Amino acid sequence: MTGGDHDPIVIVGTAVEAPGGVETLEDFWTALAGGQELIGPFPRDREWPLAQLLSLHETEGWRRVRDAGGFLDGATEFDAQFFGITPREAAAMDPQQRVGMRVAWRALENAGLNPGDLDGAEAGCYMGASFTEYGPPSAAVNEHSGYRATGTALGAVAGRISHGLGLIGPSLTVDTACASSLSALHLAVGAVRGGECDWALAGGVCVMGSPAAFFEFAKNNALAADGHCRAYAGDATGTLWGEGAAVVVLERESRARALGHLIHGRVLATGINHNGKGAPLAVPSAAAQQRLIERTVAAAGIPVDAIELIEGHGTGTPVGDPLELTALATVYGAPGRSRGPLLGSVKSNIGHAQAASGMLGLIKVLLCGQHGQIAPSLHAGTPTDAVRWSDTSLRLATELTDWQPVDGLRYAAVSSFGVAGTNAHAIVAMPTGVGREQEEAHV
Repeated sequence: MTGGDHDPIVIVGTAVEAPGGVETLEDFWTALAGGQELIGPFPRDREWPLAQLLSLHETEGWRRVRDAGGFLDGATEFDAQFFGITPREAAAMDPQQRVGMRVAWRALENAGLNPGDLDGAEAGCYMGASFTEYGPPSAAVNEHSGYRATGTALGAVAGRISHGLGLIGPSLTVDTACASSLSALHLAVGAVRGGECDWALAGGVCVMGSPAAFFEFAKNNALAADGHCRAYAGDATGTLWGEGAAVVVLERESRARALGHLIHGRVLATGINHNGKGAPLAVPSAAAQQRLIERTVAAAGIPVDAIELIEGHGTGTPVGDPLELTALATVYGAPGRSRGPLLGSVKSNIGHAQAASGMLGLIKVLLCGQHGQIAPSLHAGTPTDAVRWSDTSLRLATELTDWQPVDGLRYAAVSSFGVAGTNAHAIVAMPTGVGREQEEAHV
């Protein structure tokens, strides 16, 4: 558990790449504020067995797979020469390495740093990512042989960024499944606070090297039947897979102020835990999530009713959403609150971006704070009846809503959990004036 520091860790740079051609923070906010669903058909340039995939329902015991997901437009594109990588090596690199490198570069530029002038910096890099079956098997003779070890190693997702920039601090790729990017944030915050590095990059990336996740969830009857991720909705039938990447730049607030960096948000506390034994590995635990949330709130040192926005995990699965809602409502939804927090999930816009989902949710929260508005969560007009909404002050964010600060700050929480049992939670505070006015002063 990290938190409770007199010199807090702050976020001074952000960048994102999301489905629907989103490559800038401005485009991401436009989509979120406008309630846009950035879902599209399966990519036709990855040599996936689409005929087999889209006909799975013809086999007994398999759910229909819709021709839909949240896919990155530029996942197959990479300027290898810009990053000093040969075309042959670049082709053997997992696209998650490539996308991670360019989004990290943009985050540094957003922080006012020159990415080309960081060689030897005592900076860390913590990236959430999971194996997604990119490329042919390594135990084969092909044109990629010789580059497969680094090309498919999960550690190289963070390692490529550190190597390309010349960063000499800790460099870790974190795989806790769908909790990976918030787990990476937790480790990065602890490293900066503990003096392991002067500052750090933290993020997550997911680019599907194969449609394996669609096959798996079609067999488990946990895939959305209609091609939409209906987080917390009464008509949700399962999740919808997506892709994306998001990276933030972290440092101590004293350093940020000394260097004149914009402060997008303070990381008040982060935490991770595990469900333990009992239920099957892939089944979430409301009790474990509740314990983690309570500990994270305590570490943040703020009253629980200060939280006015919760970016939940919200996969749209009939098992996961009710259990998550039970934990969130127990901690954040006290019936006595005059106005409970608003809850949403970016997965309703872009699908479930797996290892990158938590960080994409965090950047959504930062953009809401910057603009003073809470973006709507889609498909939430009729919420699930798995919880008694009349007994909780928790509310679903169904429309764009003004968000007033309290004493100059807006407080929010972000939650994730993974199929291997890891839960992650973060609480952030966003100062007012991070928008155009402060940017002009910064320039």
